Amino acid sequence: MLKRKEILFDTFLAGLIFLMVLLMLVLNSCKHETDILPAKKPIVSNNGGGLSTCDPDSIYFENQVLPLLISNCAKSNCHSTTDHKEGIILDNYSAIINTGDVEPGNPGNSKIYEVLFETDPDKRMPPSGQLSQDKIDILNNWISQGAKNNACEDICDTNNVTFSGTVFPMMQSYCIGCHSGATAGGQINLESYSTIVAAANSGKLLGSMSHSAGYQPMPKGGSKLPQCKIDEIRIWIQMGTPN
Repeated sequence: MLKRKEILFDTFLAGLIFLMVLLMLVLNSCKHETDILPAKKPIVSNNGGGLSTCDPDSIYFENQVLPLLISNCAKSNCHSTTDHKEGIILDNYSAIINTGDVEPGNPGNSKIYEVLFETDPDKRMPPSGQLSQDKIDILNNWISQGAKNNACEDICDTNNVTFSGTVFPMMQSYCIGCHSGATAGGQINLESYSTIVAAANSGKLLGSMSHSAGYQPMPKGGSKLPQCKIDEIRIWIQMGTPN
């Protein structure tokens, strides 16, 4: 009788061990591997520079604000380092902050922004006419975001250079403020395809942008454009300046 009980107990114990092993196998099979998230895609730049490290929600001083001010405000006899009316200099960061009375975070209390809406035509800036809404928005957002001395870098991609998507937007951002109308700087007008082609064919467009010897460095009073943008102009010219 005792031997029979021992056999039953051993059988029960063996069954219990089997169930425990089976349960462990089931539990292990239910574990899930951590999901692998896709790599964050680079931001596509809309300024002709290919891929970009720029945050599309941020305004960058070097890329957007400084070119805007140099082209529209820091011109000869206006607010450049050499010709600064009323002591206001708008061609470098520290001068813009100090002489433009910029209050970071508060566009409405920043003189550089307030003068855009002056009702007195003698005080409203720029004197040639009000900036376009997109340029006003750039200044507004830059100051609202803290008026930072920041920049972002394009990953140069020169495989798809076009006049409408690359060259003309560049002229609008960096050149049109000085080179437009009857009083265009150096009598070089960059408002249209035909006038830009004329400047390109004369060698002045690329020569000035690349700060080559014998040419007036452009943008006037500003730093040389990023090499990627200069390369884009060079490639467009080598392609035959297509429209």
